Amino acid sequence: MKKGMLTIGLLGATFIAEKAIILPARSRGLVTVRGIAASDYARAQALATRYPPMIAYEDYDSLLRDPAIDIAYISLHNAAHAMMALDAIHAGKHVIVEKPLCLGRREWHAIQQASQTKQVKVIEAVMCAEHPWQSSVSSLISGQRLGTLESVHTTISFSLSALRGYRCRPELGGGAFLDSASYWLQMLQATLPLHPVGIVGHSTFSGPNGVDQEFQASIDLGNGCHAELNCRFSDNYEASHEWRFSHGLVRLHNFLLPATASFPVNLHVTYRNGTREVITHPASYYYEDQLRRIEGYYSADLAEWKNTECHQAQRVSLMEDIYLAALMHKIR
Repeated sequence: MKKGMLTIGLLGATFIAEKAIILPARSRGLVTVRGIAASDYARAQALATRYPPMIAYEDYDSLLRDPAIDIAYISLHNAAHAMMALDAIHAGKHVIVEKPLCLGRREWHAIQQASQTKQVKVIEAVMCAEHPWQSSVSSLISGQRLGTLESVHTTISFSLSALRGYRCRPELGGGAFLDSASYWLQMLQATLPLHPVGIVGHSTFSGPNGVDQEFQASIDLGNGCHAELNCRFSDNYEASHEWRFSHGLVRLHNFLLPATASFPVNLHVTYRNGTREVITHPASYYYEDQLRRIEGYYSADLAEWKNTECHQAQRVSLMEDIYLAALMHKIR
């Protein structure tokens, strides 16, 4: 990659592309968005017109052939992530993929092999990754200020109105679990040593077209500790984490709020004796933080990058295992 300004091309004229890349890039000095391609050229044109001097490409291949583009950003339906990532890699582009990175080990291995051959990097965009609140939780766990960690409970509930398009089509990677699991797993990786000794997945798959409108996942972390995810599309929005310790608990409400604008993140600590504490973190905006972090990934040394790559591989593997466990449970 050439030094200096990083140039991004967008694959998908989506709301998330606008929010996660176009708008934050306008306030960054090292990133520029050159243009956009979509399955519908008119949609690409419409978005490009709103943000000059962006240009619209006739199709995905045209964008990937442009030598001026360093990085391809993919925000298509989940089942297209791996295919488009491979196309971008073969064109010699670094890649940013909206979560989930891909849908299983076979896809990940193909991506990893191709990226190593082409000497490019592929990054899963998990917007809340590396936020200071994760370091604070990690310190609470390792320092044992609240005793030993006994369990982690995560609830993610998106609005029923979001259950449309690819999200209600299983063959396109829809459903609550694939929409939520990257947030959960990345948090676990960032806050504790994640070496699962068992996994459970369950869903009735009773949503539209047999999609998982509700999903429960659990990871046995060993030593009697476990992590649970309850995710769903429902009337009530929620995005919360709770860490239960032998001598207290820590709660984080609405951990996705900084995806809407710049907001502070507060950890609410309750000790077993009833004492309460709030650990505050300055206001920040996840998407600006993410773009800054992505800039760093491309200059990271090999050891640092390998750690990121291993975490991505672990998330892909765990998501596949948990989802397949739920399918097998349904069949039985």
